[in-house]
Amino acid sequence: MTTTIVRQKMTYEDFLNYEDDSDYLYELEDGELIQMASESEINLQIGMFLLSYLFRLGFSAGALRRDVEIVVPCKEVNVRIPDLIVRSKELSERMKGQKRSLITLDMPPPALVVEVVSPNQAKRDYEDKRSEYCARGIPEYWIIDPILQKVTVLYLKDDSYQEQIFKEDQPIVSLLLGKLELTAKELLKGGEE
Repeated sequence: MTTTIVRQKMTYEDFLNYEDDSDYLYELEDGELIQMASESEINLQIGMFLLSYLFRLGFSAGALRRDVEIVVPCKEVNVRIPDLIVRSKELSERMKGQKRSLITLDMPPPALVVEVVSPNQAKRDYEDKRSEYCARGIPEYWIIDPILQKVTVLYLKDDSYQEQIFKEDQPIVSLLLGKLELTAKELLKGGEE
């Protein structure tokens, strides 16, 4: 995914009221509006494959979400849009009836956040978002990297993330989901063999 930084400083309140009559999604990073471009085909395929896999595991349509905005603490408040989240029942209840799919700081965090790394975006996923999601208290964060061919599963322990890296035919293990019958290779190919 290629992103465009719109060099326009704005506050969190300005961001919440921002409209430009386009279909673009925007993240707010350190007071700058960042336009999210279209995903690559492989990133979309991986995201949809994982969504359908989790659905088959028994997660409800109400628990699984794409294109959700998450407010995260930072030196300024940032807003991120991960590729996929798993919501708890409590979070799903708190979001009912909202006009905008936005998880604010006064809401519980998602149980799981997934980012699929795009070219030129590795630093954002591996460093920036990692520290923001940790500060937000998100129990589990997956970084799926089709470029480096690995899946990093981070789980929150004592206010920091511990990580496990899965490659090739290693089955992915998750604290939330347990040991899956899904290998890193299968996920990185989006279900295609």
